[in-house]
Amino acid sequence: MDITSLNREQITQGLDRAKSEQTERSETVRILFSPRIIDQNNINEVFEIYSHIDRDDFDTVVIVESHPGSAEKKLPMPSFKSVQTSLGEVLANDKLRNDFCDEDDDFFIDDEAFDEELSLYDQLMMLQCSLEDFTVLSIQITDENSFIIKELAYALEEILASKNALIVFCCDMENDNRGELNKVLSFYDDGNMSGLMNYVNTGDSKIEGIGAFVAGLIVAKKWGLKINFKSIDDSMSDHANLLAGYAEMQRQAILK
Repeated sequence: MDITSLNREQITQGLDRAKSEQTERSETVRILFSPRIIDQNNINEVFEIYSHIDRDDFDTVVIVESHPGSAEKKLPMPSFKSVQTSLGEVLANDKLRNDFCDEDDDFFIDDEAFDEELSLYDQLMMLQCSLEDFTVLSIQITDENSFIIKELAYALEEILASKNALIVFCCDMENDNRGELNKVLSFYDDGNMSGLMNYVNTGDSKIEGIGAFVAGLIVAKKWGLKINFKSIDDSMSDHANLLAGYAEMQRQAILK
């Protein structure tokens, strides 16, 4: 079973169940970290992260995923006017797509990396049951060089900071790699972005979609978000994907 075999009612029921099981409400969530393929092994984890957004929270969603070597362009964005899933049509945010092209020379409207293997379709089905109405922008990372990741993160942080937008970063890490995840997150917690980028360049990571994951960490740090990975909070459980998580606004202290 994968998500494409489910109907709207089944997905909505899963989201409602996950929402009812929350022990506390999150602050405004700006970033989701979601598996690239949503199937029977991880769907409950995906229901849990998507349950932290409400139907009227966002009017656009940017879906970022790594697709190394699939195109000559470093950060291509497909040219579609709309994309179709079994749940209906979602319109592209053409203005936002052009904003990214204007921001940096490595962003291109290009279809070379746009194929059926993209996580875009899986994420859209979750989003179509989570949000009332939204447009979408799809970005692929075809070169996971640290320089490209930093450029992407900078553009996301600059362009989307004041927009009513959710970013979904698609990435995976198997359960037996907790040591590496703790190491990566220690760079994040310490604000050691150069250490994080050096680690990316070693090529030793077991993270599938490391470009998307690290870009998400950089944006979360720039925005001052609090990141939440259930696999870290509940380290004794067997998680299908260690990277299923979200990043939320932090409560501000009340000054007297």
